[in-house]
Amino acid sequence: MTNYSLRARMMILILAPTVLIGLLLSIFFVVHRYNDLQRQLEDAGASIIEPLAVSSEYGMNLQNRESIGQLISVLHRRHSDIVRAISVYDEHNRLFVTSNFHLDPAALKIPDGTPFPRHLTVLRRGDIMILRTPIVSESYSPDESAQSDAKSSNNMLGYVALELDLKSVRLQQYKEIFISGVMMLFCIGIALIFGWRLMRDVTGPIRNMVNTVDRIRRGQLDSRVEGFMLGELDMLKNGINSMAMSLAAYHEEMQHNVDQATSDLRETLEQMEIQNVELDLAKKRAQEAARIKSEFLANMSHELRTPLNGVIGFTRLTLKSELNPTQRDHLHTIERSANNLLAIINDVLDFSKLEAGKLILESIPFPLRGTLDEVVTLLAHSSHDKGLELTLNIKNDVPDNVIGDPLRLQQVITNLVGNAIKFTESGNIDILVEKRALSNNKVQIEVQIRDTGIGIPERDQSRLFQAFRQADASISRRHGGTGLGLVITQRLVNEMGGDISFHSQPNRGSTFWFHINLDLNPNALTDGPVTSCLNGKRLAYVEPNAAAAQCTLDILSTTPLEVVYSPTFSALAVEHYDILLMGIPVTFTGELTMQQERLAKAASMTDYLLLALPCHAQINAEELKNDGAAACLLKPLTATRLLPALTEYCRLSQHALPLINDEQKLPMSVMAVDDNPANLKLIGVLLEDQVQHVELCTSGTQAVEQAKQMQFDLILMDIQMPGMDGIRACELIHQLPHQQQTPVIAVTAHAMAGQKEKLLSAGMNDYLAKPIDEEKLHNLLLRYKPGHIGGSYTVSSEPVEVTVNQNATFDWQLALRQAAGKPDLAREMLQMLVAFLPEIRNKVEEQLVGEHPDELLEAIHKLHGSCGYSGVPRLKNLCQLLEQQLRAGTPESELEPEFLELLDEMDNVTREAMKVLGS
Repeated sequence: MTNYSLRARMMILILAPTVLIGLLLSIFFVVHRYNDLQRQLEDAGASIIEPLAVSSEYGMNLQNRESIGQLISVLHRRHSDIVRAISVYDEHNRLFVTSNFHLDPAALKIPDGTPFPRHLTVLRRGDIMILRTPIVSESYSPDESAQSDAKSSNNMLGYVALELDLKSVRLQQYKEIFISGVMMLFCIGIALIFGWRLMRDVTGPIRNMVNTVDRIRRGQLDSRVEGFMLGELDMLKNGINSMAMSLAAYHEEMQHNVDQATSDLRETLEQMEIQNVELDLAKKRAQEAARIKSEFLANMSHELRTPLNGVIGFTRLTLKSELNPTQRDHLHTIERSANNLLAIINDVLDFSKLEAGKLILESIPFPLRGTLDEVVTLLAHSSHDKGLELTLNIKNDVPDNVIGDPLRLQQVITNLVGNAIKFTESGNIDILVEKRALSNNKVQIEVQIRDTGIGIPERDQSRLFQAFRQADASISRRHGGTGLGLVITQRLVNEMGGDISFHSQPNRGSTFWFHINLDLNPNALTDGPVTSCLNGKRLAYVEPNAAAAQCTLDILSTTPLEVVYSPTFSALAVEHYDILLMGIPVTFTGELTMQQERLAKAASMTDYLLLALPCHAQINAEELKNDGAAACLLKPLTATRLLPALTEYCRLSQHALPLINDEQKLPMSVMAVDDNPANLKLIGVLLEDQVQHVELCTSGTQAVEQAKQMQFDLILMDIQMPGMDGIRACELIHQLPHQQQTPVIAVTAHAMAGQKEKLLSAGMNDYLAKPIDEEKLHNLLLRYKPGHIGGSYTVSSEPVEVTVNQNATFDWQLALRQAAGKPDLAREMLQMLVAFLPEIRNKVEEQLVGEHPDELLEAIHKLHGSCGYSGVPRLKNLCQLLEQQLRAGTPESELEPEFLELLDEMDNVTREAMKVLGS
């Protein structure tokens, strides 16, 4: 927008109205005068032609051209200033007489075929005006209506045409326009004179005041507005002068204050410099105290939790023994107190890390479904103990392979679900996981935890996320807790780039939900079970709980199974089904083994009976299997548990190895060598099922001595053993005359590309990857049995692809697979692992206190091997990581976090193992 000066604005405001009004008036009067002159000319013409038409009647009747010619000539001469020609036409539209033969008479003539005018008509053509009026006989009046065309034609004698000149009128019109323009310019000039005078009296003083104010702005506070001014301008002048005097006084006072403040500031800066030195010293002392506190918390983290885990574990073991009611009650009290104390310690440690900003989130690939499956499995025990149905529903469009911090995600869900269990007496606790947004490499998921508990009053909801506070002090006393769980949960969610909120109604339950952002992992950790083998199969599903049924049906919808659902077994149609899946309610408190008749009926309706049991019913799993159940799954059913169980049906029906009796065993003598008792135990059991004679050795030296005494058809040799390793033992055995042709198979967990060729070039005949698969071992024995003739055969070093949650502490299904499907062997392998853990713990603790124990690497290697057959994937991965780092030469001092994590995971394995071994 153009910024006009005051002078220009005043000039515009003065001239614009004057010019506008003058212009409008001039236009109005000019137009009016213009039309008035034309009307005057038209009236003058009418006053000439109409009397002429009346006077010409007589002459036209007599056809007397002379009398009419004299008449029109006289009229032409009298009005020669405006008349150019007068013509009379007869009734046949022919020129009768004209006053001016120099002009074209046809211009005045009515065009042929056009009816004669019945009254005066006016026609304008440029600078001429033509008037025409009829000549009628006295017997006919123009006002009368013609009765017929014949009568009208008989009374019409002709017409008179008059041509007028408009040039004189045009000249008069131009004069009027000129006079109007001169008058308007005169008015504008008068307005300019008055405007200039007004601007001189207004803008001049204003410009003077503006200049004075500008000088005051630049600091010339003695400037004043001078000169005589009128009215409000004089008041403005006095106001500016008063303001200048006030500013001068204020400036003088301010300068005095500034000088005083500067003096005070110098003194203050000197004092602040002294205080800064003191604060710096105090800061260093505080940092040192914080460092000591952090070290104390880190040390106490392990020192407190380790004995507490032992107390909890052995308390649970003792509870499974024969006790009287008083002893059992005392042990339950000890267990609850220890669990509460452990939870408080964990909460305080996490809260301290969050407060100090020391909590670092990991960013590692993990399977989302397996991670959530693990946490709900751990929470299922406490939920089922209270008779609460716990469900996990992960929508099918949620990606599984993501990158983030799985442990902290589990902690968030544990806190929220734990609270839901704590404050819910009956009903359901439902976990819903949905995808909210998906980009090229990120996904936002929403997790909802809905319960049917006591709810939270609206007045207490604002205090829910405050540290050491709960919604109700009475609730805290009744249910326990530090009040840190939700605070830690909120901060963890915020650290993961998400948000958390909730909705609650008293006595109707609560719903907590949170959003977190995770990166997508382009490399899949595990492939889901192949369910194409279930195509065309029918599955009957019985589950009384609607929420649990919906979760399972969503999982089954991803398979090609034909699913028949019934809320009760009695309502299920009595037909044959390929698979029958029955869910046992968590509120069921009777003896499942007493339902033999019902189980027998169910088993008769299917080839493969699956039971979904609550945690407290797992004690009856073996008895239920003896009564016809193919497998017993732990509730809640999740994809990571249900789908492998379904595909196991395919494996059992298509690829199961036939049972071998003693007469069918291969006539072979096989020696297995491994320094790890667990590995050796498993290999021995697998070999005893398939060959007639088995020898087991725990070292390379013992294997060489045994080879000197006996002839073997096949030797399975571990590579990494203390003392004499497998390669050296192979060389010595092949040097024996009777063992030169004996095939030696390398059994190793590190058969990578370069190591395979190295093993073969060192004298090994083949290699077998750990963990050992029963079917691959069977094929290997067939390959090397005496008398076998066949082509070249190499056992694949890649294990059978199975879905494994790498973050799981313990996976019973994995343990069963690793133990060739033998539950007793799986328990024995797990028991051997637990018995071996104290030895590893001692060496790791010695390392942490700086004693540098001998054979630490060998101990970690042995533990790594034992983990491969016990269903403990997380502990196995930790051992593998530590073994790789130690072999790569990483100093033990840099691996302290991994050693601490190893100790914690061994505690977790011990705790989970006691649940299995105790049952």
